[in-house]
Amino acid sequence: MNKKIIILIVVVAIIAVGGFGFWFMSSNSNKSVKKTNNTNEKSKVNTNNETSNGKVAIIYFSATGTTRKVADLIENATGGDSIEIEPKYEYTDADLDYNKNNSRANKEQNDSKARPEIQNNIETDSYDVIYLGYPIWWGDVPKIILTFLDTNDLSGKKVIPFCTSGSSSISESLDTLKNYNKDINWIDGKRFSSETTQDEINDWVNNINN
Repeated sequence: MNKKIIILIVVVAIIAVGGFGFWFMSSNSNKSVKKTNNTNEKSKVNTNNETSNGKVAIIYFSATGTTRKVADLIENATGGDSIEIEPKYEYTDADLDYNKNNSRANKEQNDSKARPEIQNNIETDSYDVIYLGYPIWWGDVPKIILTFLDTNDLSGKKVIPFCTSGSSSISESLDTLKNYNKDINWIDGKRFSSETTQDEINDWVNNINN
């Protein structure tokens, strides 16, 4: 065979192999980028601190850290501002001992006029949507949540309660909140456990916004 023809065949083969290799690498790279984007979309629903309904805040009270964990997941899902309600006097384990009639939490929950003081100033004027979180105490909202409602005007705002508990439902606390301030646009909330995952929160937030 002519030497020039052999050289030509070799050059064409090299070009063909190189072209295939470039296409294969480019295809895999695009798939990888697409997969990464999908993962990011799943882990965070919204990063703009704003939904179609307005600017979002996650405001919560957490005495033991369980509600704080769920609030963090909601922050991830919404991109909202997370604000903790800090009691002026922190709750100790003894304060939360429901087996003792004279424990602090028992006294507060049994006193309709109890309004535990809040340490920090919480600004709510700039928010349109508020996720309001709390643990269930004695089947209801902790009285410090009522203190928060007394000291912040949420009239007309969309407020979405969420709670944490071992087994108690959110229903009684929802009734308390809706009856306490009827000028708020209350949205039926949801109870979560300490085992709640990011995917569960994402699905819940998406259902609320759709």
